[in-house]
Amino acid sequence: MIKPDAMANGHSGGILDQIIKAGFHIRALKLTKLSAEKAGEFYAVHNQRPFYGELVEFMSSGPIIAAILEKSNAVEDFRKLIGATNPAQAEEGTIRKRFAESIGRNAIHGSDSDENAKIEGDFFFSGLERF
Repeated sequence: MIKPDAMANGHSGGILDQIIKAGFHIRALKLTKLSAEKAGEFYAVHNQRPFYGELVEFMSSGPIIAAILEKSNAVEDFRKLIGATNPAQAEEGTIRKRFAESIGRNAIHGSDSDENAKIEGDFFFSGLERF
């Protein structure tokens, strides 16, 4: 998911280009905006953490691009491509090093497991929207 900060800063094209050049195939893609309720639902796993309210507010602050990507070893390879949550600690050339503003405004979300990738893909896309 390309987050509201990257969208507002005009980085969606550069991010998608980097994803495609890294060998990922886009199987679903959607420009949308999360309501506070939907952002809270998506990030429910963090609802007891101190940053939850700020995260929900941020993620519902503007449009996002949701995507389902495919590649052998997709989750691990995508986590490497996006880089560390803190862009100051992210490796050169990663998406977060190039496009993130801060830990909280870190440009992109990537699933952390195959199981979560399925859950998150199902959150955003119906079967008719996948190719």
